[in-house]
Amino acid sequence: MDFRIVEVFNRSVTIELLSDSIFRQDSEYSVYINGEKRISTDRNVVSLGGLLPDTTYRIAVGDDTGNEKEFTTGHESVLLDVRAFGAKGDGATSDTAAIQAAICCCPKDGTVYLPKGDYLSTALFLKSNMTLWIDEGARILGDTDRTHYPILPGMTQTTDEKDEYNLASWEGNPLTGFASLVTAIDAENLDIIGEGIIDGNAQNSDWWQDPKKKRIAWRPRTMYLVRCRNVRVQSVTVQNSPSWTVHPYYSDDLRFLNLYIKNPSNSPNTDGLDPESCGNVLVLGTVISVGDDCMAIKSGKYYMSMKHHKVTENITVRNCRLERGHGSVTVGSEAAGGVKNVRVSQCIFDGTDRGLRIKTRRGRGERSVLDDILFENIDMNGVHMPFTVNMFYFCDPDGHSDYVQNQAPAPVDEMTPVIGSITGRNIKCEGVSACMLCAVGLPESPIGKLSFEDINVTFLPENEREPERPVMMDNFDEMSGRGIYAKNVRELELKNVRISGSADTAPEMDNVEKSTFDDVEYEA
Repeated sequence: MDFRIVEVFNRSVTIELLSDSIFRQDSEYSVYINGEKRISTDRNVVSLGGLLPDTTYRIAVGDDTGNEKEFTTGHESVLLDVRAFGAKGDGATSDTAAIQAAICCCPKDGTVYLPKGDYLSTALFLKSNMTLWIDEGARILGDTDRTHYPILPGMTQTTDEKDEYNLASWEGNPLTGFASLVTAIDAENLDIIGEGIIDGNAQNSDWWQDPKKKRIAWRPRTMYLVRCRNVRVQSVTVQNSPSWTVHPYYSDDLRFLNLYIKNPSNSPNTDGLDPESCGNVLVLGTVISVGDDCMAIKSGKYYMSMKHHKVTENITVRNCRLERGHGSVTVGSEAAGGVKNVRVSQCIFDGTDRGLRIKTRRGRGERSVLDDILFENIDMNGVHMPFTVNMFYFCDPDGHSDYVQNQAPAPVDEMTPVIGSITGRNIKCEGVSACMLCAVGLPESPIGKLSFEDINVTFLPENEREPERPVMMDNFDEMSGRGIYAKNVRELELKNVRISGSADTAPEMDNVEKSTFDDVEYEA
């Protein structure tokens, strides 16, 4: 069984099997380090801790020692235990100052270590060239009093009045917000490792009450990375977030490996992982179960696109399990800066409302080009609507206005968004209820190309289906058991598509300029 070493840390390593299987193997296998069995698992991506820094190890998968590979853990200059700085870890004493002191005192290539315990804290600010190690049994527990959290200004004018300095963001705009439980600003070469927990503790606070109302400042994230580079997060659990859970913002070269991200199903706006205006992001072996979109790939609203433009690009999501939530992997709706080159593969989508979810609207602007998005080798189980593309998304205060919702052609101008190429290949969808594909483009800016190949869809029986509205736009009917609906699309290409148990027997199309159907079959 062949594998590759993905990332090596100072005290841990992540490997990935070189296999076509989706998320897991059919049976368990063992991973050995220096000939000693360390774990038995069926997962395609495995992270192992308990290693020593500056040490060479041999790692093998299964009983075949011929596939053994060698690696050397990273250098560590010093290990700083937060208890030596006065942290109690009793879940009652505020440990913010003690942990922050350890972080401030940490030298280059040092590690700040949290042993077993509950560390009550408000916002912690990490810095460059360090490791935060949250050991198994350790939990950073968010303080429930919002007045204990510092506030990050949304935008500050520079002293020479020629530029702006952005710190906080709320739903795509530079608005003042509370600092997050784990915050990093302009940090490089930062690792967050361990099998411990970062717990926003929002269920015991008032963060989820009146969620759309600003109270002092906007709600924080649980992990927030601002203009960071080369950040790696491995194995930690991040949960009970006040709002979006993990939010990289204007950051590059990020690795999220074997994370567990979880929030209650009824928690508001608690997206799992939302890279916004980011580049070169790898999400591997991660499990997400939340109250909103599992992943939402974004690039801000119009102001940020015009003043601080940065395309979100080169996003890879592989061997992950995305369950519950409104969408498995979403692009938008705050994507005024554009999104391109997204690759999602070997993933399980389980019980989400939608699988692939693209959403935008008039007003996002001409830089909002969503293009080159590929989903392949995906198993969807109980996903109500596997593929939805919506260019009339009714978000924002003006979302229900005539400007956004009028389905007559509008002038193409600097406020008109674009959707380019979206591709799905080798995807199995079982337990579908509303529709397989619902795509609605703008009449003045049709969706460029939708291409689906090797797709197998099985609908729930009629008496188990509940009618649902697949796209959040005005004047659009609910659907149940519908196969393919496409409106305002330049090119629709279907090849080797099987749809079983649907209420209809042929695609419904409106203003589709070119359609190609090759071996598309509806089965009773």
